[in-house]
Amino acid sequence: MRVTQIIADLHVPDLPASRSFYSDYLGLADEELNLGWVARHTSPVSKATLQVMTSDATAPVDPVVSVMVDDVEAAYRQAQERGYEIVHPLTTEAWGVTRFFVRAPDGNVLNIVQQHAP
Repeated sequence: MRVTQIIADLHVPDLPASRSFYSDYLGLADEELNLGWVARHTSPVSKATLQVMTSDATAPVDPVVSVMVDDVEAAYRQAQERGYEIVHPLTTEAWGVTRFFVRAPDGNVLNIVQQHAP
């Protein structure tokens, strides 16, 4: 398993209200993804990316980061073998990703995710 990208997940009370700050003020591209509860903003120059979310729609807790990997099933097996707490099971979501949530020893919850080709 190889990490391909890490995206911060910032919690916000209102997605539309956050749009002007992240897009207009910081200059991040307008939402490249918006599912109504999570939106992704990316810099058109540096490709720096962050996500803002109100609350995860299909998981019991909200992650602090999303870790994109090239083999989510291998990452899931490795997390289980190491005895890490899985707080959301390996799931293929309707928006084209397979993911699971794992709690790091420090208590942070990470969204381990693999994007599927369109």
